[in-house]
Amino acid sequence: MQFSFRLPVATHILLCIERFKDEYKATSTFLASSVNVNPVIIRKTLGQLKAAGLVEVAAGVGGAKLTKSPQDITLWDVFQAVEEDEDLFHFQENPNPKCPVGRNIHGVLGDRLEEVRQHMQADFKKVTIADLLASIAVKEAEQEQSK
Repeated sequence: MQFSFRLPVATHILLCIERFKDEYKATSTFLASSVNVNPVIIRKTLGQLKAAGLVEVAAGVGGAKLTKSPQDITLWDVFQAVEEDEDLFHFQENPNPKCPVGRNIHGVLGDRLEEVRQHMQADFKKVTIADLLASIAVKEAEQEQSK
């Protein structure tokens, strides 16, 4: 299954903004160096995060900062901010109504896919930016110990 890369990129941006807030200005160039993408992608994503009320962006080289506590930003918030279409699964619009599969596919599969979407939404609401920052800190400590 292939999902868009927007959610991981946006999450990466938020994590960098918070993790490095006391060390670096979170400019699109700085963030792009961590995500390893073109700064244009970062600027577009920051615009989406700003529109959702998750970040403030200062003009020029002022950088970005979170508008909410990391404990108050969930993966669902990020998903809603950057995914253009919440409909995760796309059906063929006009299956053959003369075929028993074609005329029933939306009803049969649609309900099950809606359940999957609801479970994903519930799971995304459980994970915060603070949780992910804590996991990064644990990984960093493990990497330091293994040196």
